[in-house]
Amino acid sequence: MDEIRTIEHPSPIKGVRRLLVVVVLAFLLPIALSVTVAQLVTRGSDLSKSPAMSDAEVAKRMQPAGTVALSDASAPKIEKGGKEIVDTTCAACHVTGVLNAPKIGDKAAWAKLIAQKPDTIIADTIKGIRQMPPRGGNPDLTDTEVARAVVYMANQSGANWKEPEAKPAAASAERSGEQIVQAQCMKCHQTGEGGAPKIGERAAWIPRVKKGLDPVVRAAIGGHDNMPARGGRADLTDTEFRNAIIYMFQAGGAQPAFTPAAAQAAAAPAVAAKPDAAKGKAVYEAACGVCHAAGVAGAPKAGDKAAWAPRVAGSIEALYTSSLKGKNAMPPKGGNLSLADADVKAAVDYLVGLAK
Repeated sequence: MDEIRTIEHPSPIKGVRRLLVVVVLAFLLPIALSVTVAQLVTRGSDLSKSPAMSDAEVAKRMQPAGTVALSDASAPKIEKGGKEIVDTTCAACHVTGVLNAPKIGDKAAWAKLIAQKPDTIIADTIKGIRQMPPRGGNPDLTDTEVARAVVYMANQSGANWKEPEAKPAAASAERSGEQIVQAQCMKCHQTGEGGAPKIGERAAWIPRVKKGLDPVVRAAIGGHDNMPARGGRADLTDTEFRNAIIYMFQAGGAQPAFTPAAAQAAAAPAVAAKPDAAKGKAVYEAACGVCHAAGVAGAPKAGDKAAWAPRVAGSIEALYTSSLKGKNAMPPKGGNLSLADADVKAAVDYLVGLAK
């Protein structure tokens, strides 16, 4: 007979144990691997010891994006140094050479300028030359600041000029109309930029001269059309600004007798002039009737004796003053500041006559 062999079958218990081992390894092995990798990474680069995590660097990154600096508008102006002015005003052209501006440091380009006297270059910069606007386009710069900027650029380009020192504060004399026009107004009134009437162009100036000095000065001080308030120079006194307009008036066809002194005399409180009765009705119809005909904003109606009685009973001078300076809802001179005082008084007389 053939030999009978026995085959051993694996025990069911052993199979279960193997399955459990596989499951446990499949669960624990990824965790162990992750922990090992994390330890290797953190051991190689301890963030707590990194320079980027130092207190100073963290504080720097937590700084706000910007800060607000408050300044006292009444505080005295502190003049800037040459480099600061160049960096903020002149560099736009003199670093890149835009519009043929000589580049800072280009000795060949600056040689001809340096060969001239510093005062000549500074004067040209203050008033503007060729494509460069007066004061490099920054009207707030003082003459000394402009000079410092010029000297700084020249010295960076081969010169050895001395930087001007600040002049001691003193009561500065008011500049003449011509000085102000040359320093500030020419950039628009010479070219007609923005519709500005050109200096010396009679056709453009005569209508303005006919309006009178005061209305033109008031409009210019407040700014109108494309012209900024005071022509962009907030530091000009009223007298200086007035003188500049007088200078342009004269160049545009005003009478030679129209001088600053005469203008100041005209602007001063005039001796009481006798109202022109013939003008009273015309002024009323042109300026006062808008409110006094209908009683707008509490204005006493023309001819309403009851409304005018308390006013007529008082002083006529008080009525004149109220009409000239304004009262309650009524603006000075009824809103037409170009009216002469005598014409306003004539209109008051006309209204008072209607109420009697």
